[in-house]
Amino acid sequence: MKRIYNTALAFLLLATSCNSVLDEPAENKAFSEGADYTKSADMILPAIGVYAKLYELGWETYPLIAVRGDDVNAGGLGDQQDYAETDNYRYNKDYWMYNSLWEGFYTIIYNTYTAEDQIIKYQSAGADSQLAQRYIADAYVVRGFLLLQLSRVWGDIFIPEDYDPSHLLTTPVATKDEVMTYISELMDKAIPALQDIHPKDRVDIPGGATKHTALAVKALANLELKNYQVVAEATSQIIQSDRYALEPDFYELFKLKGKLNKENLFELQYSDFGKGAGDYKSYLYAFFGPQSWTPKVEGIGGGWGFFEPSLKYIKFMLDRGETIRLETSVLFTDRGIAEIQKDARYAGLPSWVSNTTRSGDVINDFNRALFSSGKHYMPSDQYIPGRTSWGENKNFQCIRYAEILLMHAEALTQGAKGSALSADEAVNLVRTRSGLTRLTNVTNQQVMDEKYAELAMEWGTRFYDMVRLEKYDELSYDGRTFSPGLIYLPYPQSQVDQLPGLREKK
Repeated sequence: MKRIYNTALAFLLLATSCNSVLDEPAENKAFSEGADYTKSADMILPAIGVYAKLYELGWETYPLIAVRGDDVNAGGLGDQQDYAETDNYRYNKDYWMYNSLWEGFYTIIYNTYTAEDQIIKYQSAGADSQLAQRYIADAYVVRGFLLLQLSRVWGDIFIPEDYDPSHLLTTPVATKDEVMTYISELMDKAIPALQDIHPKDRVDIPGGATKHTALAVKALANLELKNYQVVAEATSQIIQSDRYALEPDFYELFKLKGKLNKENLFELQYSDFGKGAGDYKSYLYAFFGPQSWTPKVEGIGGGWGFFEPSLKYIKFMLDRGETIRLETSVLFTDRGIAEIQKDARYAGLPSWVSNTTRSGDVINDFNRALFSSGKHYMPSDQYIPGRTSWGENKNFQCIRYAEILLMHAEALTQGAKGSALSADEAVNLVRTRSGLTRLTNVTNQQVMDEKYAELAMEWGTRFYDMVRLEKYDELSYDGRTFSPGLIYLPYPQSQVDQLPGLREKK
């Protein structure tokens, strides 16, 4: 594993080998002290480098962030037993995934400081000041998003001061509230410098952060703080910008049509460069896919089977009469369908519950799990011929407009005042897209149910919602027992051994 103390001090590997950043994400290009800072046109390179490093985050980081909710289970019968144990709230401080998440995210965070330092040098040499502030704001948004995830997982963490990680040897950890406050204030610095446009409309870095991305990260941080008024104000600005809309087809939102979709405020971008062979950039989606399937288009490989929608979630959705979101979110197997039907209440399932997807791919029975995540699936007929890896060419969504609407409604049902939609209007936009009836006088519980239905298997949202609201009984399911002492993972032992600030927290 990389050590942040060695890698974070190195200069960024920056990239752009493409004619269109929209279609072909940044690749690596060496960047050194010998850069000519009087070449103002090169000031974009550190900003591109921030995103290039973010898009390279390890495949293991997201599953660890997302696995502990009652919406998803770790697939079993594999070589990642401590991952499954984590899902059951039995934590191993020596597990390699814990250390990899910690080091991987902090490495990217330090890279944002290095990029910021480089941009300032270009600005000092005469580059456009307004543009420099925009690119620095890119670094702020990525830094804030990653710190948000780290603090959700570990609570009290370090807030780096600059690109020199040696400071961690003498720095105490910040409390979770301090981290979230820092993120909120960092986004306040970013917001004025970023454009009031949709990310896909950024000409310099298509898909990069905009004013609304920063507002969304600010809202997420203040949600953790239960500063509901701040959440309502931030989400109101996003809604009133009129830059975003729900993708009408929820199923296609998580396929190729979802790339730089009008619903997305922030996403990791990948590409096969429109070619059936050669270089490509992709998240390793195999972790999520079924071990066995029969694709309509032959030759495309399956996955590892380590990420399974829970029976609890599936039954919750069936009880609500969900069709579109359930069909999209869950890939069923015959064995999984039989398991649902063991419960007499679900003996007669709707005919659309099938191991054949809407796109004609058949999900076969496999050992590790009963189901797979449909949100991490791309139909075989959407691959370019020659590409055969599970999920290849999918972007990875981080923040969607649906989440903004539901956070807005949540804040209002917690007593906040908003200047945009009412809680009823926000919730009903999401429900209407899913073919459900409209609600009136929406309660906070109804909003949380809607978030459960809409955002399952996305960034651990359900787990962190239930923790924040202290609804621990929801997390005690299928033989698991959750308690407040299990909210945070233990610090990775290899980090504790090196950092006095973590030893003091033990």
